[in-house]
Amino acid sequence: MPCLITLSQEELHRLEAIQKVRDRRLSVVQAAELLNLSRSQVHRLLQSYDQDGAGGLASKRRGRPSNRRHTEDFRNAALDLVRDQYVDIGPTLAAEKLASNHGLTVSRLAAAE
Repeated sequence: MPCLITLSQEELHRLEAIQKVRDRRLSVVQAAELLNLSRSQVHRLLQSYDQDGAGGLASKRRGRPSNRRHTEDFRNAALDLVRDQYVDIGPTLAAEKLASNHGLTVSRLAAAE
């Protein structure tokens, strides 16, 4: 049973170029220029495409949390400070206050929660 693969616009563009290389309508050098990649990277994409099909061109990081993600304890501490001390200010200023007064570096979006 085939599985559903979701590709971004960039990945679809890569798939199209890789298929053209496989159909010999495009050279590896032309594909590299089209995709703004090195020849070596295009060869790696071709190898991945040959092994896994279109799914081989999809990002392997998709669905995983960011490496830069804060721990739940850190996040909860920052949110508690915002709720207790900085209720009446916006998220940008709240993030600045957390950084200057408490040494906590968070994005303004995190402070908005």
